[in-house]
Amino acid sequence: MKKFVFDTVLLKLAFLLIFLTLSFSACQTASLSPIETTPTVSPTATPDNSINRSTSEPYKGDLSIFEDANRAKNLQIDRVMDILKISEGKTVADIGAGSGWFTVRAAKRVGEKGKVFAVEINQEYINYINNRAKKENLSNIETVLGTEDNPKLPENAVDAVLILKTYHEIAQPVKVLQNLRKSLKQGAFIGVIDRNGNGDDHGIAKETVIDEFRRAGLSLVDQYDFVKPDGMDYFLVFRY
Repeated sequence: MKKFVFDTVLLKLAFLLIFLTLSFSACQTASLSPIETTPTVSPTATPDNSINRSTSEPYKGDLSIFEDANRAKNLQIDRVMDILKISEGKTVADIGAGSGWFTVRAAKRVGEKGKVFAVEINQEYINYINNRAKKENLSNIETVLGTEDNPKLPENAVDAVLILKTYHEIAQPVKVLQNLRKSLKQGAFIGVIDRNGNGDDHGIAKETVIDEFRRAGLSLVDQYDFVKPDGMDYFLVFRY
């Protein structure tokens, strides 16, 4: 009888030991398994490129209005180029170049080893910029006649872009940005300088710009308000 009790106790202890061993092994396996996390995802282009807002009619008037003597000082254009990493040898795109006011300044900054694409949808403005580049002996400027939905820039070619007081005039902004992405080098910066407004008053809310860039797969990295003393203008910086 005593032997039976003793054997029963031993059997129970054996089962307990096996249970504890299996439990410990399971805990060890669980602790070594990676914790499943949700990765951070950059914005991706959405298939819907339509917009539900007003836009301004593209300016077709006298180009001399862009040549105000205080414009460079008010916009702090050298600081803008510094932020966009525009330097010698870089390739820059001026979207909605107008008179070429920014184009020539960027061309002088990037030098002979760099290039500036001056993009316009107005052939008269293209002709004006070509003549200006010739007069100022700037051979590193190349004009591009774009369309309402495509800047028509070469793929994987551009280091920095500036859309200066033009975004509110772009009729198909998301599609333009989706096409612009194709021309950008990895890490390229895109700057937008515009005035707060409603789209049809030669201005556009910066929140709208940020949202449309997001839909095109481009991330906001910084924003500034130094580009106009009255505080109405903003400078947004995106990166590809």
